[in-house]
Amino acid sequence: MKLFRDLLLAGLLLATVTAQQWPLHNDGLNDVVQWDHYSLMVNGERLFFWSGEFHYWRIPVPELWQDIMEKIKAAGFNAFSIYVHWGFHSAAHDELDFESGAHNFTRIFDMAKELGLYMLVRPGPYINAETTGGGFPGWLLTGDYGTLRNNDTRYTEAWTPYWSAMSKMVAEHSVTNGGNVLLYQIENEYGEQWTNVSARTPNETAIAYMELLEASTRQNMVNIPTSFNNPNLGSKAWSLDYDINHVGGDVDLYTLDNYPSCWSCNLAECTSTNGFPPDFTTFDYYTNFQEAAPTQPSILGEFQGGSYNPWGGPQGGCISTTGPDWVNVFYRNNIGNKIAGQNIYMLFGGTNWGGLPFPLVGTSYDYSAPVAESRLLTDKYSETKLLSYFVRAAKDLTKVERAGNGTTTFTGNPDVFAQALRNVDTGSHFYVTKHTNTTLMSYLTFKLNMTTSVGQLQVPQYAPNIVLNGRQAKILVADFAAGIERLIYSTAEILTVSVQDNKPIIVFWVPTGESGEFYLKGAKHGSVARCDGCANVAFHPANEGLIVSFMQNRGMTVLTFDSGVKAVILDRSAAYAFWQPTISANPNVALNETILVKGPYLVRTAMIDNGTITLTGDYNGTTELEIFAPLGMETAGWSGGGYSHPSWGGPDSRKVMFNGQAVAVRGTRYGSLIGSLSAPNATVATVQASIPALTNWKVADGLPERMVSYNDSGPGWKPANKPSTLNPWQPETFPVLYADEYGFHTQTILWRGRFTGPATGVYLNVIGGVASGWSAWLNGVFLGSTLGNVSLSETNATLSFGNATTVAGENVLLIIQDHMGHDETSGVLNPRGILNATLLSSPSTSNPTFSSWHVAGQAGGERNLDPIRGPLNEGGLHAERLGWHLPGFDDSAWESGSPEQGLSEAGAKFYRTELPLDLPGDVDASLAFELQAPEGAEVRAQVYVNGYMFGMTPPILSFETAELTRWTAGKFIPYIGHQIEFPVFPGILDYQGNNTIGLSVWAQNAGGGSVSVSVKVLGVYQSSLHPGEGTEYLRPGWSSERLLYY
Repeated sequence: MKLFRDLLLAGLLLATVTAQQWPLHNDGLNDVVQWDHYSLMVNGERLFFWSGEFHYWRIPVPELWQDIMEKIKAAGFNAFSIYVHWGFHSAAHDELDFESGAHNFTRIFDMAKELGLYMLVRPGPYINAETTGGGFPGWLLTGDYGTLRNNDTRYTEAWTPYWSAMSKMVAEHSVTNGGNVLLYQIENEYGEQWTNVSARTPNETAIAYMELLEASTRQNMVNIPTSFNNPNLGSKAWSLDYDINHVGGDVDLYTLDNYPSCWSCNLAECTSTNGFPPDFTTFDYYTNFQEAAPTQPSILGEFQGGSYNPWGGPQGGCISTTGPDWVNVFYRNNIGNKIAGQNIYMLFGGTNWGGLPFPLVGTSYDYSAPVAESRLLTDKYSETKLLSYFVRAAKDLTKVERAGNGTTTFTGNPDVFAQALRNVDTGSHFYVTKHTNTTLMSYLTFKLNMTTSVGQLQVPQYAPNIVLNGRQAKILVADFAAGIERLIYSTAEILTVSVQDNKPIIVFWVPTGESGEFYLKGAKHGSVARCDGCANVAFHPANEGLIVSFMQNRGMTVLTFDSGVKAVILDRSAAYAFWQPTISANPNVALNETILVKGPYLVRTAMIDNGTITLTGDYNGTTELEIFAPLGMETAGWSGGGYSHPSWGGPDSRKVMFNGQAVAVRGTRYGSLIGSLSAPNATVATVQASIPALTNWKVADGLPERMVSYNDSGPGWKPANKPSTLNPWQPETFPVLYADEYGFHTQTILWRGRFTGPATGVYLNVIGGVASGWSAWLNGVFLGSTLGNVSLSETNATLSFGNATTVAGENVLLIIQDHMGHDETSGVLNPRGILNATLLSSPSTSNPTFSSWHVAGQAGGERNLDPIRGPLNEGGLHAERLGWHLPGFDDSAWESGSPEQGLSEAGAKFYRTELPLDLPGDVDASLAFELQAPEGAEVRAQVYVNGYMFGMTPPILSFETAELTRWTAGKFIPYIGHQIEFPVFPGILDYQGNNTIGLSVWAQNAGGGSVSVSVKVLGVYQSSLHPGEGTEYLRPGWSSERLLYY
């Protein structure tokens, strides 16, 4: 009786969901892109916006952007998002570079069109992104342009040229002009519309700022929807729905950012936003969207794809925090919350090369993302793909209402929670099931009460109960459209559907060893055509078709039915190796524009032409290849159109090409083709063996500026003599010793102060961002250092001159400081430099004062001497200013010396060597530099590869203790960091030539220090990519102009 009541209650609840009439919106300029309560629509077709983020400026090899975008497409996404980094493109006021090297990113728009991916473009002007100054250019951060992110005319004048250039670029490539840019984001996480959100009290300054950006956008011919990403669940900013009083500043589309398990490996950074939820707690987004934007689709403008690893974080990051099980539960929970779009931040993180990072992070921006910093695919990528393919196949997801949620009503098990969605037109249902308490890892079984076209059913009817094994969620369907066919229900998750020859191939997947059951409408008979890991397969006649129950161990099973439908059943391991490439460039691809491929590490692209199936992709080892593709003529079908192929006369007459090589294939009795990809030309072991050790190092003094005799009167130095600054953080002593005031905005800064008189010491307070360090010398004698602290942005010390000799005439104090990048949000104007420089003397004499200061930073300052590598690549080290890190510099007069031998005293040395490489051209290899230092080493090291600073390692501090531990890299600071492996992209490295390797070692204590460097192969795959081909232009060499900056 109780079961009947539950089923009746569930049926009544779902029956109450009716199609409310919601308004259809557009941007007022055209109806190419429209939207309503349910979804986006492009040219009248509904779209579930499924996007992943990558940053072209974190992979500064344009030839590799195709690699990342193909991996995004291969994982089933229909869109991707990019931040545009103003500071990367602007070395100086009124200067913009969209032409040099990776600064010219227009090819991304073309590749998006060719591959079939929509774009969300996010140009800021402020982007956050864990990058220096949140993407603001350094010249903006002096205070001369006001406090920023407001309607101050000085700030408006600064951003207008950049914003105009970006808007014009986007307008040219928008979907309304034949391109693929779908959405244009205004500002970033600027949830400042209300001074009181619940009372809707307007913030007039913020509103005026947003309206200025929006007006410029439209004046520059952008006629696609504008969007905004709210920083948290509480801000409810810039939504036309929430702004009932029309105070202004609203964008077309409200979106929401959320990082339920923290954007950082240091969870303490997120408590102000997330509170203190237990690990693995899912959030409610449905309520927020219904309150803030009920007439708009519920889109997560950023949703957690991983976490950045701060200084002192765990080596390798915290991927276990947001691993495959996290992806499984949290992304499905989003769908249960009626999400109509999601942008995963990050899908590929990349590298914080040069001066890109903000102070809390090091060189790696791996982000524990599905595609690793090394460009290798992870299990997280494969798990994400399982849901991506489902979203692509589930066309009915684009017009759903929530049809209830709960425990016993749906499952009869109080420990299992179900969220039900119903398509208001077709009646199809989606049941998102998860643990009621998602923090638990218990093993649960249950039956599900479903509303179907044949009535209320409790399923499964024949198979064992549905299982949630640990941290797991499942989306189960009723009345699911598979082309023109229909599944009345399934207790196994659907991976995807491919319609071939007007009949669907329905692909199911289950965790290894689990059972499932599905009810196929219209079928009368079925048979097992392939059993690889199957067990207990049974066919049960039913009124409307056939019910199939099964268990699947490791492998793939194929079932065929008299209706022409095929079912492929995979366990998780087989599903990870299963691909659905598209054969059209339509981002919202029809299911009859896809094929199915099993086996390779990666399938990038597919094409069918004149009886030949052409695939590109990657593999390692001998790999079985199985392809499901149309047999003959495919005509217009359920999707309203399709691709027509010449009749091939049967599977054995078809041809297959993989990476340009013919693959011998045979047909199977269930219509697929099976062949084998031969052993690759190279492996990790053979490539590693071909890479020589880094020897034959040359060495030179890297810090001659510490000596009294050093001449700082040349163009490499600027007098630091400003008596005042508009920066709101005023210095404690004068002149102003802020590097930005003198045109130096990134990385190492050198200060030389002169004085006369009987000083006995100096008090210094230096600000360089958290984890920054500095060292000081008087007249060439080492005084001391501060090593850095992950919780302190400024560090101070009183240094005695007792071990140094002051002279009767002029004395020179040198301070070398590490600039860790500019802070973000409200801290962007925090200075970098010396807050206080006070000479000390004995009580009987008055304190002497500095007579002058000089400062050195990047060669040429804002002149951007190296436009290919750009304004953030290098700082003010002696070696950098003179170009010792660049290919072509003549070091023949240098002495031999190894960084493993290192320094015997405090100071800096610069090492150079060559790395010859000769890797096979048809192999994609991922290489990394590995840096090690002796335990407790107090060194800061930076690695340069063909002129690019691709590794900085400071000493290592744990964020849990803020005490001395071990290391990090890129900037390699063993006593602060965590990273010892520094992946370097092909194109930066020349895989078929000589490579210039530079290493700066700055020893911060009197005992000196040393570093060892080696090259490690992370992965090798036979590939269609040809990495590094045509990238010579990215590695310009040394020129004699550098000699001016001594």
